[in-house]
Amino acid sequence: DAWPICIDTKDPDKAIEFVKILQPSFGGINLEDFSKPKCYKILEELRNDPEVNIPVWHDDAQGTGTVVLAGVFGGLNVVKKDIENATVAMLGVGAANTRTAYLLIAAGVDPKNIVMVDSKGAIYADRDDIVEEKEYDTFKYDLAQKTNPDRMTGDLGEVIEGMDILISASRPVPGTIKKEWVSKMAADSIVYACANPLPEIWPWDAIEAGARIVGTGRSDFDNQINNSLGFPGIFRGTLDVRASTITDEMCIAAAKALADLGAKSANVKKVIPTMDQWELYPAEATAVGMKAIEQGVARKHWEEKDLYKHAEDIIRVARASSEMLYKQGFIPKAPIE
Repeated sequence: DAWPICIDTKDPDKAIEFVKILQPSFGGINLEDFSKPKCYKILEELRNDPEVNIPVWHDDAQGTGTVVLAGVFGGLNVVKKDIENATVAMLGVGAANTRTAYLLIAAGVDPKNIVMVDSKGAIYADRDDIVEEKEYDTFKYDLAQKTNPDRMTGDLGEVIEGMDILISASRPVPGTIKKEWVSKMAADSIVYACANPLPEIWPWDAIEAGARIVGTGRSDFDNQINNSLGFPGIFRGTLDVRASTITDEMCIAAAKALADLGAKSANVKKVIPTMDQWELYPAEATAVGMKAIEQGVARKHWEEKDLYKHAEDIIRVARASSEMLYKQGFIPKAPIE
């Protein structure tokens, strides 16, 4: 069971101390809606603190990053391009895209092939404001050192030419990404516009501009790229092996499991499975749990087939219970807008 706990503080150090005090009562903690860059400090300090013995997760960052990575794996598989040679433009340098960038690099994308763009333009190593604020936003500073070695400047429209992939976690305003920008991308380009509730460009506009694959955070469009495809399975596997943390490698294992599950039937309209294909969750749970065992952060060891069956059984019972409660009227129907 999950319990929402609201805390009356904006001080990251108090939030960190609160989690440490609370940890004996919970199997894991999901951080929700902490502002940037406080969310970085809270997550990283708790992940690296030897006194913290339960996994701490920031879904807006790690969950989104994991599913975007799955979309990259699946999309590149469809267009027959290699991740090692893929070029990536990223619009937005907030929590979601920051963690996504680190996962992309860990999964094989060459950081020299990444250009990230914030509200002031492309980030690069010696951009004055980034250097001045490096103690405040250490992760943006670090990514500025690793990416965009040519020190490209300007907005997205000036850096996107020839890019294979565009990943956006920016303003939920269609038109933020312009059609003429997408038209400058490489052949068989991939566009993931992940802002919610509205994407930065409508899928039909991106396709008309030349994108081969387009995904958004919404389930009513093709190629949903949303952390709801990651978090449930990732935490299931983490809890089943009683892992003490959730590593980036565990996130990558989940992304690969998600992409691999849909690989045989993948196409431009469905690069990864959808939420109604619930078998994706035990598959992710198993991949995450086995990676935790491999990395030595699991307290409970399983054989792979037994771990899968355990996760599958728990998820099946939970789904059946929810369905019964819905049919009996205990869970109300969603309101019609």
